[in-house]
Amino acid sequence: MTLQTKLNETHRSLGAKMVDFGGWDMPIHYGSQIDEHHLVRRAAGMFDVSHMTVVDLKGARTREFLRHLLANSIDKLKVTGKALYSCMLNAQGGVIDDLIVYFLGEDFFRMVVNASTREKDLAWIRQHAAAFDVDVIEREDLAIVAVQGPQARELVAGLVAESDRAALAKLGRFAALDIKAADGVELFVARTGYTGEDGYEVLLPQDAIVAFWNALLAAGVKPAGLGARDTLRLEAGMNLYGQDMDEAISPFEAALAWTVALDDLADGTPRDFIGRSVLEAQKAAGNARQMIGLVMDEKGVLRHGQKVLTANGEGEILSGTFSPTLGKAIAFARVPGGEPGDVRVDIRGKEVPVRVVKFPFVRDGQAQAGINP
Repeated sequence: MTLQTKLNETHRSLGAKMVDFGGWDMPIHYGSQIDEHHLVRRAAGMFDVSHMTVVDLKGARTREFLRHLLANSIDKLKVTGKALYSCMLNAQGGVIDDLIVYFLGEDFFRMVVNASTREKDLAWIRQHAAAFDVDVIEREDLAIVAVQGPQARELVAGLVAESDRAALAKLGRFAALDIKAADGVELFVARTGYTGEDGYEVLLPQDAIVAFWNALLAAGVKPAGLGARDTLRLEAGMNLYGQDMDEAISPFEAALAWTVALDDLADGTPRDFIGRSVLEAQKAAGNARQMIGLVMDEKGVLRHGQKVLTANGEGEILSGTFSPTLGKAIAFARVPGGEPGDVRVDIRGKEVPVRVVKFPFVRDGQAQAGINP
């Protein structure tokens, strides 16, 4: 049975084209994926992301539990409301999921995990939480709308209680706070997103999401679908679980080494997180596959599964798309370690040259240095 968010009928009334996404009936676009992409880069767009899973973790040993569960260090979170991006690994060092965790109190942390991995994530978290007496609470009562773009913060501010606007204006990046909407509805507002633009991800009660969405519409925020969300996140250099990484891929092989903290505890012993020994061995060997960014100056599109030829052997395209902002094809590729040399992609039997570039491809709506010749 296909799942639906509370906004399903609203999407359809706005002319959305609906598709199955990880078992959810979701909008891919509302008429033009390209227009929605540019809308977010230039003004503000909103996405229904209520298919994602919110998990609250409560208990006196929650921080200790997260030290064990996550590859990144939860001890980086010292200020209430701050957020951390991390991978959750299996014993082989593979990525079970990537997620954001919020510090709301020493006995209260909140996670937001991917929709397609919900069941296995919850099972894994609960399995390991038991030893720490941590309660794992799935918040099915919460919906999520992401408002993204250079005008997003201003437009959301107009919908919150006047008494909370100053606090919202001071909210830093990768942080969250509890405030109220103008109509009194409780909001958990995080200055995070998946587009490379500024904005918010707003968690609120399921029974309030339609009214909040309609208020955003009335304020001038237009809807955007999952198609634009995908091209935006790839331009921003953000991984997609299941395509750029999975349980057979380590963070080192997914350009996520920056999320791995091989840190020590206060007593000087290494933090014993799941998968650590495998990552340490992989780092010591120095021969892990690598994820690189590619730009193709010739006409055409780079697509998932295409063969990539490097000086060190073959790899493949992971995520690939036509970049609306750059006007050319971009991609992530996983290739053998070492300097790749001249790189080509096999497109229907033709070896097409591509450029290796650093990502993100786009930042603050503009091409990064060296991306456009």
